[in-house]
Amino acid sequence: MRHSPSNAEPTGPVSLGRAIEDNVRVFQILPLITDASSSGEVISLFREAVAGLGADAGFFLSCVRDDATRTSFRSFWACDPAWPAEYASQRWFEHDPWLRYASCDAEPTRASYLNCSSPEENAFIRAAAEHGFASALIAPAPSSVGLSRVGVLCLGSADPERFMGESYPRVRVLARALAMELHHSIAISMREELLRGASLTEADLHLLRCEAAGQSSKVIGAAMHLEAKTIDSRFQRVNAKLGAPDRRTAVRIARLYGLL
Repeated sequence: MRHSPSNAEPTGPVSLGRAIEDNVRVFQILPLITDASSSGEVISLFREAVAGLGADAGFFLSCVRDDATRTSFRSFWACDPAWPAEYASQRWFEHDPWLRYASCDAEPTRASYLNCSSPEENAFIRAAAEHGFASALIAPAPSSVGLSRVGVLCLGSADPERFMGESYPRVRVLARALAMELHHSIAISMREELLRGASLTEADLHLLRCEAAGQSSKVIGAAMHLEAKTIDSRFQRVNAKLGAPDRRTAVRIARLYGLL
């Protein structure tokens, strides 16, 4: 399914003024994303922002690597509904050059500037073009935990020249800000889900903070007037809640999800 361009590059004073108004609206949307009360509200704001940036389509993907073998994804979509379905069914995340770029660079860029590293990545580019991403602006969203959690915003258009005009520098800056706000919104949601799902208490988090500070069970126990073996038992319960094999891994998971 191909999309017809609906937001052509401004060509006159009136169109330029409208484009600037749209960009101002995007700036107003940014703080609303973190304060949104539901994912549905975030998606609605995201769609409005995509249109305000002059794109025909967009999606944001957050990738969290819990360990060497387990990776989870969260996403927001503002595009042809067939694209997210195909992205999942074809496992395009394994061959997505835009996600790969976001894993090693923090600077927004045009997709046309990126080189594909495999036939599968070339196939991804062709598939994306069929769903409104003949041209694309890629805005990475890095995090404080490095490659364990990365995000990428992809703004697309069926017009191959859409992101080549004089408005690009302004759109590039706003796209970077939008990517970071979406990434932050997802991080907050995942943190709250983990707290609820694992039934972590403030006492559990205190233990994890002590471990993160390099304190031994003996030191922690002395501060709490407890025996070291009691602290070890408490850590075992915390590890079980987080599905971690040991306390060091439990701390890593806690950091990954913003609990520490």
